[in-house]
Amino acid sequence: MASLFRSSLRTSTATAIVPRLSRPVTTTTTTSVAAAAVKCTGMKNLGILRQAGMAKKGFHVSASRRILPAGPQIIQGTVNDAAEVPDPNATHGSYHWSFERLISVALIPLTVAPFAAGSVNPVTDAILGATIVIHSHIGFESMVIDYIPHRRYPTLRKGAMWALKGATVLVLVGLYEFETNDVGITEAIKRVWRA
Repeated sequence: MASLFRSSLRTSTATAIVPRLSRPVTTTTTTSVAAAAVKCTGMKNLGILRQAGMAKKGFHVSASRRILPAGPQIIQGTVNDAAEVPDPNATHGSYHWSFERLISVALIPLTVAPFAAGSVNPVTDAILGATIVIHSHIGFESMVIDYIPHRRYPTLRKGAMWALKGATVLVLVGLYEFETNDVGITEAIKRVWRA
């Protein structure tokens, strides 16, 4: 908006805008472009900005663009209704948190032990594979809970949770097949490491 009132800003704005316009410019020198830009006054300059797609409302620097449309807006109850307090559940609180940390810490010795001992034990291999799958399942479940809100997308949330459970079962079956019919996790890592 300042370029509408100050001639120095109007000149610099117009010299930057005029070559961009879709209509051909008949003058070839920058002085004639600047002279033509100085002649633009008030609303004409705003018209040039609008043609170039650079006119903004107010003092905004950039246009607002929505990446995704807003989800369904469902309002249940009124503003004065009390928030629902969930029923206490030990597996959903501190026990759940402790189990996550226990699985994460257990991965450290389970990853190092088969290589440090030098022997391949199928039981240790199976426990390592199951622990990795459980750890991954808990992490992906947390992502689904965080990024797909149940109130806004109940069907999508339920579908994502079932897809996660199906993928976890599929990976467990695949690891079982790999352990029983092939070399196992630690032996496969040793072979890849030496290759």
